Amino acid sequence: MKVIAGLTLHVCLLAAACFAAAPTPEAANPGEELARLADVSGHYGGHLTIGQRSEPKTLNPVTATDAVSREVIGRLMGDLVEINRSSQQTEAALAKSWKISPDGRTFTLQLRKGIRFSDGHPFDADDVVFSFAVYMDEAVDSPQRDLLIIDGKPIVVTKLDPYTVRFTLPRPYAAAERLFDGLAMLPKHLLEKPYREGHFAQVWSLNAQASEVAGLGPFRLKQYVPGQRVVVERNPYYWKVDHENQRLPYLDELVFLFVGTEDAQVMRFEAGETDIISRLSSENYSLLSREKSRAGSQLADMGPSLEYNFLLFNLNDLSGKKLDEVAGKQAWFRNLKFRQAISAAVDRESIVRLVYGTRGAALWGNVGPGNKLWINQTLPHPARSVETARQILKAAGYSWNPAGQLLDSRGRPVEFTIITSSSNSQRMKMATLLQDDLSHLGMQVHVVPLEFRALIDRVFQGFDYDAAIMALGGGDADPNPEMNVWAFNGTSHLWHMGESQPATDWERELDQLMQQQMVTLDYAKRKQLYDRAQQLIAENLPFIFLGTPNILAGADARVGNFHPAVLDPYTLWNADELYVRSPATQNAGVR
Repeated sequence: MKVIAGLTLHVCLLAAACFAAAPTPEAANPGEELARLADVSGHYGGHLTIGQRSEPKTLNPVTATDAVSREVIGRLMGDLVEINRSSQQTEAALAKSWKISPDGRTFTLQLRKGIRFSDGHPFDADDVVFSFAVYMDEAVDSPQRDLLIIDGKPIVVTKLDPYTVRFTLPRPYAAAERLFDGLAMLPKHLLEKPYREGHFAQVWSLNAQASEVAGLGPFRLKQYVPGQRVVVERNPYYWKVDHENQRLPYLDELVFLFVGTEDAQVMRFEAGETDIISRLSSENYSLLSREKSRAGSQLADMGPSLEYNFLLFNLNDLSGKKLDEVAGKQAWFRNLKFRQAISAAVDRESIVRLVYGTRGAALWGNVGPGNKLWINQTLPHPARSVETARQILKAAGYSWNPAGQLLDSRGRPVEFTIITSSSNSQRMKMATLLQDDLSHLGMQVHVVPLEFRALIDRVFQGFDYDAAIMALGGGDADPNPEMNVWAFNGTSHLWHMGESQPATDWERELDQLMQQQMVTLDYAKRKQLYDRAQQLIAENLPFIFLGTPNILAGADARVGNFHPAVLDPYTLWNADELYVRSPATQNAGVR
């Protein structure tokens, strides 16, 4: 079997999109309330291959924190309500409709009847109640939990009948229907036992058998080959149909191929071994634009993303961690003037020019120009000034020796390491540029590239780092998905992980603002609260914001219904609609 599987993949890679046997879609039965997409058309068959820079860490949607895991998981799972990445508006999904009480505190969702998980087991309200119990369980420590706790109280989820669920909120919740997007509904029949036994976090690892994983997405797990690929196949029970009532998805399979770096992604794409590529650098986007070997390739520049790239200093409590060398540098990192000097010395315009090739934007806060609805336009955007940075450091008690090396008040040379993902060429370039920028202040900075999963482990768990270049954001324009970053006890509160109370007064105010905006229904008042939150973040610099790339993506001419969007996942958000065109339709330019 392994030999046959390997041979099949080889043939698929050479052909880029090949056709093979796959699960036959189940015929709709009278009891199924399927979602009909009136403007979608395509035809069955074929494989598409996507090059990934790293392997996912897990297939568990409740515990996943990295983008690669979420991209794979998102094709396997379904949400109650979806945010259409193209329109950025909410749409009915597993819930066919919902009603909001006049006081804005109660949401009553009607589920689709007769639909099934990818293993054929029926889906109903018991699965919804179970799913939310897991997400809100503090012991599970899901990053989504922060969205579901309001004023310190969890949302109450009640089953009214097998297909009706009521959500009762402690207070009105702004844009509440949007919180249902990104909360995958879980199969109670498979996961209740490990949850009750206390080892839910260990379920659905990459080594799980395909039969152990079931979801409500367009695909289901078929194969994982360590270090090589994840293959997902058509879910024959998927609950969406096209305009001709053909059950989606159209594709037989999606293959996620682990290729290592963006340059490797581009090489595979140019060679015809992969079919879709996203998060391209400007340099590689320009290269593909000029490349003639993939005539008819579909390339798109969607403008500035909602992602923010930043430099993070390790401000965590390291007591008991046996990380004395890192802890010895934290007096620098915790000093706001030190971080202000770093920010003043960063040449953001060079980052935009040299990293993004002008296809990007400089950032001084967590909301960029791509988010026109929520950006605080009053935040200052000071130009780079090494002299200003040196004056700030001098006022903070720093000095320079005759060789120009920066010394702290105790006479210690300022020297630290920046870690970043070796598979992300843009962040590697940022690290090199920062290294040069800070050398003008007399700082000795070392850049250490790490495999992505090792980077995540150090930042989220081990805390064994001085500084890191990372990125967050991109899932939605609304502020609420950022709760896990800005709430003091959020699972992605990276600079002070695991706090039991706010470490500083400004963090306390930030937490209060984020909690308040979450329950403020009037947009203008909510915008005012979030503007103040952005101001606090920009002034106190828990992150030193660097830049945001344009969303640059591409697909082979054979990929039909390719509609990249500015919200993550940029290219696979409509994977259920993608199909492989016939040569005739390729030549005709049919989308």
